[in-house]
Amino acid sequence: MNDENSLKIVKLISSAGAARSNYIEAIQKAKADKFMEAQELIEEGESFFVEGHKLHAELISNEAAGKGMEVSLLFVHAEDHMISAETTKILAEEIISLYERLKEKFC
Repeated sequence: MNDENSLKIVKLISSAGAARSNYIEAIQKAKADKFMEAQELIEEGESFFVEGHKLHAELISNEAAGKGMEVSLLFVHAEDHMISAETTKILAEEIISLYERLKEKFC
């Protein structure tokens, strides 16, 4: 794998990791009744995720254009991070919604 693709993959891992961290922190803010901050963290996490998604799409597009790269453990790891971040976002939004409903019902 060339250095350019390796760098893109490392950036992809970094973006997905940052997104996932934001989503987890958003859950913690919602738990502390800080719903506005939770929403801001979700949105910030989304920007990290989109950044990673663009890199992923670029790598996939290159392969479709015949500029394929070897599948490396690093690339598989990067895709795993993307999937984990996406799943964490879905769960974070559901958990935040539950905290909001609990607050409305009991406070």
